[in-house]
Amino acid sequence: MSGPGGGPSRRSTDGAGWGCRELGAGPRLAPRGSRFSWLSPVPLWASRNDVLARWLGDPTDGQRREWLHRLDAYARAAGVAPPPRDRVVTRFADRETASVALLGDPGEGDASQYCVVPVLEKVAGDTDLAVVCSDVIYPAGGVAAYADRFYRPYADYPGPIYALPGNHDWYDGLTGFMTAFCDAPPDAGAPAAPGGGWRGALRRLLWHRARRGSAEQVADMRWYRDAESQQAVQPGPYCAVDAGPVRLVLIDTGLDGHLDAEQGDWLRSVSAGDRPKILLTGRPIYTYARLRPSPITGGGDVNEIVTDPRHHYVAVIGGDDHNYQRYPVRLRDGRTIQYVVAGGSGAYLSATHQIPNVDALAPAVTEEGFRCYPLRGDSLAHFSRHYDALLGLGRGRLVLSPDEATALMAERVGNAPPRAGSTVVDARARRAAERVYPLPARGTAASHNLMSLLFDSDSAPMFKSFLRLDARRDEIVLSCWAATGCREHEREPVLEDRARAARGPDGTWSWRSETPGRPVP
Repeated sequence: MSGPGGGPSRRSTDGAGWGCRELGAGPRLAPRGSRFSWLSPVPLWASRNDVLARWLGDPTDGQRREWLHRLDAYARAAGVAPPPRDRVVTRFADRETASVALLGDPGEGDASQYCVVPVLEKVAGDTDLAVVCSDVIYPAGGVAAYADRFYRPYADYPGPIYALPGNHDWYDGLTGFMTAFCDAPPDAGAPAAPGGGWRGALRRLLWHRARRGSAEQVADMRWYRDAESQQAVQPGPYCAVDAGPVRLVLIDTGLDGHLDAEQGDWLRSVSAGDRPKILLTGRPIYTYARLRPSPITGGGDVNEIVTDPRHHYVAVIGGDDHNYQRYPVRLRDGRTIQYVVAGGSGAYLSATHQIPNVDALAPAVTEEGFRCYPLRGDSLAHFSRHYDALLGLGRGRLVLSPDEATALMAERVGNAPPRAGSTVVDARARRAAERVYPLPARGTAASHNLMSLLFDSDSAPMFKSFLRLDARRDEIVLSCWAATGCREHEREPVLEDRARAARGPDGTWSWRSETPGRPVP
């Protein structure tokens, strides 16, 4: 399937959504009055725990351990089996093939999230399960927020949905997440944050706490997803899911991207064995053309576990940055692991035009093999419109057309333009690009960039995306599907990128790119 006007954004501006003929049905599915705006001080204030944790200490490790103890206690009180000690979901383990929908950072609850729904249902409605990868709910978790930001948008997805938390899910002490995915009582409340002294006292005073939910409230939400096939209870905020021939390993990186020693030991244990594995994380390991550490308390780093050949990882998929990036990283032993950023399923856009030339990572990965969505030029054109409205008083002097921006970004990055053309870039466009390009717009800072937050848009093209994973014994296919918010792309969804891995006779996996419009690196 491919969209009108020549298919994906690499082939035409229509494929990117610039020629949108009609707003899609998806954005109109959002509840009335749901427009989510970071211009309001309310969501910013509700997200204050990120800053407080850096100033006054991060309590999430202690709270996570308490949540896991509570799950065991809840099970004993109910007279049922506690979560398995290895925290592995085996529901799909005996299948010869498995397919998974992967949604990253979706939960704003407005048109930018709902625009993904029709495309998801069309190209991934037959998948066995879905996983939400980071930041299920914005701005700060909370049981009540799940109604319109989780249960309602995915009411018609027929399979079970699992998840791993992002930093925003931790802003309520994980209460909403644990209720929705681990079946914790909605009125349990967050565990007390450990820590004494004046820092602990001040943190407890200022810490954001979401309102507790009620059983009736949660029952009303779950009405949206009440089919037997949709039900799932996962054994904690970190767990593994055996999906046919592959193991999905979901880790919880808390507020600042690290793992405590307990989760680190679990990760090493669950990574053993020759089953191919895919790590799902709330903190991408490669993003914006650089390697980001994910340290483990007591020693080591998540990527050391991933790259160990004894663990058989073939891919790492992380949320947090709200776009799509793919880095096929070649290791020294000759293996290739796909490192993917997949945080584009609903939240505000993190710019891709500020991703530098990826040759900086060579020989591990090169610009030729790198992929992103939106394309750098489309990102620059998108943000030029917002900065023109903010700084240029809407007079159009800072606006760059998609073709102008594509040509300019090819010059700046030093690569071939992804869309062929003979665009003449005049002096005005060059001046506009020089002014817009360095302005803040990306999302990989300690806290997401303020201008990206303020430029959250519900108008097409929205540049949202999600992944579909298809796995069989000797083949793994990873596909990136676009959601532009345009009706024509709901009817004929746009495949933006695809990579395929094949298992060789010696058991090693080799990847090849099948990007539409650019099939090989």
